[in-house]
Amino acid sequence: MDKKEQVKVDLQTLIHVLSKMLGLDIRHADYETQRLHGGTLGDVWLVVGMAETAKGVKVPYRVVWKTQKKWERYGDPDSWRREYDLYLSDLGEAFSDSFCWPACYHAEFSDDETQLWLEYLDGVSGLDLDGKMYERAAEELGRFQGKLYAEQPALLQSLTNLSQVAYMKNFYLHYKSWNEVYDYIRTDGSEIPGHICNMLIDLDENADEIFSRIEKLPIVLCHRDFWVTNIFYADDKIRLIDWDTAGWGYLGEDIASLIADEADVDHMVEYYRKCVPAYYKGFSKHVDVSHIGDHCIRELILLMFGYRLVEWVKFAESPDEKALHLTTLQKIYEMRDNQ
Repeated sequence: MDKKEQVKVDLQTLIHVLSKMLGLDIRHADYETQRLHGGTLGDVWLVVGMAETAKGVKVPYRVVWKTQKKWERYGDPDSWRREYDLYLSDLGEAFSDSFCWPACYHAEFSDDETQLWLEYLDGVSGLDLDGKMYERAAEELGRFQGKLYAEQPALLQSLTNLSQVAYMKNFYLHYKSWNEVYDYIRTDGSEIPGHICNMLIDLDENADEIFSRIEKLPIVLCHRDFWVTNIFYADDKIRLIDWDTAGWGYLGEDIASLIADEADVDHMVEYYRKCVPAYYKGFSKHVDVSHIGDHCIRELILLMFGYRLVEWVKFAESPDEKALHLTTLQKIYEMRDNQ
């Protein structure tokens, strides 16, 4: 969390939220606010204080207040309001006790802003997650996606604002068309080792064949931002925040994010080796995957993060930052021996 920073909260809304959250007749509440980490595309605040019931009973509380201004993500213009739309849909019915999102107590929408009042999650997150927690997150995600894929419940029809299947492919093609990164791995002046440049060039040269293999995989409901900062582990359960990029994608896209998106580089290859089987184990609880001989996770990692990492290397603001991204690319290279 960041340091305390007071912002004004509408007391009537806060009292409504607390009454619903606590299941009590709240008549008054004081509060302090503290900006939470993240929120690069929105403002996320922890609101804490003491609520008072009509009978004078005082109850401590913590709740998250998230506001999102209208903005346009490349290739996905309605993502700014997606989390609001999903909370108003029936998606919540698809979750289990062991895998779900934070409860939403109140949601508001205007022409250029959404506001969500959400459950505060207390658990292990970010780079504090260990290998067991990674595997658990992978397996639970697989089980969630497999159940929806197998059952095709009617609630899926209520999900009208989702990113499209082609989003991942278009994201790769968009990056590939940027000369700053495309040319960088093809010039002698690149700071990226030759074997890694060749890995990325080979990806480009074989992209059509790679996509033809990926497009044979099941299409599932993806979170599309399944990285460690959005995952909370507590009591062997997984809670997942920030659903604004959610949509239809290929089996394994989220696992590519779990392994490679600003993750634990020292254990990337180990987590790749363990999380892919855990993911397929969860998915196979509901769907027969014995015919899938090529999971394409490494290829998905390269398509989703290869050029992004090249950008981060080229424009790194410090030697340590550059070294981290180069190490990440090296770990992806090493995954070829763990296919």
